[in-house]
Amino acid sequence: MRDDKQVIKVGIAEMNVTHAPAVLRTAGLGSCVGVVVYDSIHSVAGLAHVMLPDSSGAKCPFNRAKYADTAIFDLINMLIKQGAHRKLLKAKIAGGAQMFQFEPRNDVMRIGLRNVQAVERELHRNNVEIAAKATGGHNGRTIEFDPQTAILKVRTINEGIKTI
Repeated sequence: MRDDKQVIKVGIAEMNVTHAPAVLRTAGLGSCVGVVVYDSIHSVAGLAHVMLPDSSGAKCPFNRAKYADTAIFDLINMLIKQGAHRKLLKAKIAGGAQMFQFEPRNDVMRIGLRNVQAVERELHRNNVEIAAKATGGHNGRTIEFDPQTAILKVRTINEGIKTI
């Protein structure tokens, strides 16, 4: 998506924080949700590639970046340690697609929707406004966030690139 700046790649169930001019990128967002939390005044941003909504069933020790509840909490703390101000934090999210067809009443199998709801709940719980989102649908996504411009590029399979 962008080759003129340093790209910090975030893998599945990983998170990372950076300052401008570097950008954050994650690929493979199907039912997973890419959560970008940023402070545009201080040009610092973090990205978590969330796989599951809740860590309550996880066996210890577990990967905190994998779950919405623990990843968002940790990401916010990482950002503050890098100079972000809590009151200035905003978020942009993408992903949460329904990659497979299941019985519509079977919410257990609607992992994309459940991931989006969990991410939204945790951001709200932490008083982080969602500035934009590109969620749902049936196609995978790759996202790239530029902390300098606060623009999230979302490339959706079979739909092209849009910016939010």
